[in-house]
Amino acid sequence: MAVTISDVAQAAGVSKGAVSYALNGQPGVSDATRDRILQVAKELGWKPSLRAKGLSSAKAYALGLVVARDPKLLGTDPFFPAFIAGIETTLAEHDYTLVLSVATAPGAEERAYRKLADGGRVDGVILTDVRHNDSRIGLLRELKLPAVTLNRPDAESPFPAVSMDDTDGITAAVDHLVALGHVRIGHVGGAQEYIHGRSRREAWAAAMAKAGLATDLFAEADFTAPGGVAATAELLRRADRPTAIVYANDLMATSGQSYAQTQGLSVPGDLSVTGYDNAEFTQYLNPPLTTISTDPMLWGRAAAQALLNQLNGTHSGEDTQLQAPVLLVRASTGPAPVPAAGRSSPPRPSGQPRASSPATS
Repeated sequence: MAVTISDVAQAAGVSKGAVSYALNGQPGVSDATRDRILQVAKELGWKPSLRAKGLSSAKAYALGLVVARDPKLLGTDPFFPAFIAGIETTLAEHDYTLVLSVATAPGAEERAYRKLADGGRVDGVILTDVRHNDSRIGLLRELKLPAVTLNRPDAESPFPAVSMDDTDGITAAVDHLVALGHVRIGHVGGAQEYIHGRSRREAWAAAMAKAGLATDLFAEADFTAPGGVAATAELLRRADRPTAIVYANDLMATSGQSYAQTQGLSVPGDLSVTGYDNAEFTQYLNPPLTTISTDPMLWGRAAAQALLNQLNGTHSGEDTQLQAPVLLVRASTGPAPVPAAGRSSPPRPSGQPRASSPATS
């Protein structure tokens, strides 16, 4: 049973009012009495009630996170559990809680933010999946909710951001594949409405252009496994199909690699594959996935700490820049396939017609 103020008062031989003054740092008791009460509270293991703290300070001692994606994604994409674990780890250190809302129906996202703001249910929110011209920035300004964004929005925002540069990791993946002799390098990207989906595509295109290679092998998906399969199939149906694909996350890379193998292609013999995030399971795939290593848990911790600092007035107002991700080379990438004698292109997936060969004289 939790230790109450009454328990502390009885053990210290003082009134409950004196205990309240002492524990809340208010005048009304002598220094000696305050010290005795605090010592007794410590020995008894007394901890403040968050509800009582909220009532006395007008704080909710809670942060909000609204996720506008299919709930199934939260269970299948390893980024979100690790990111949320990072948030929770930091909040637990400060006696805060996380209020998570999943909003996928039309209008549900705005309603979720308004509900969090009404009655002060949360003290601030963490904004993920930042979009092009994100309307939520204006909404949070209207609601006067403190916020932290994951990545800097492309529209004006008064909120600090916790950012990680996508460019270095994607560029390293393309450079790695170019060094292996690949010239037809595709990209399966996330939804282009998202800042991080767009920035990864732009990094791929810039690296390809720098290497003097075409940037036509792009297929947009949605960061999900089914989306990865559909986009991979789209690229592999092309007559000039890629010999390597850079994926915007590990979930799409894993499903894409599996799809290619079911179509009779060897990875990496016929198709090299790279992912993004370095989810733990990727090292156990067959073959293990070459990927770009990030730390979603660190993102969560940093975002929560930045918001807490903003709430207690100690934040500098500057963005937090996390360490750039690095490429982890594993067995899913290899040299570009060499066409067999008499064949001008790599083997096509099973069940697909081959392009007709020119007549020989």
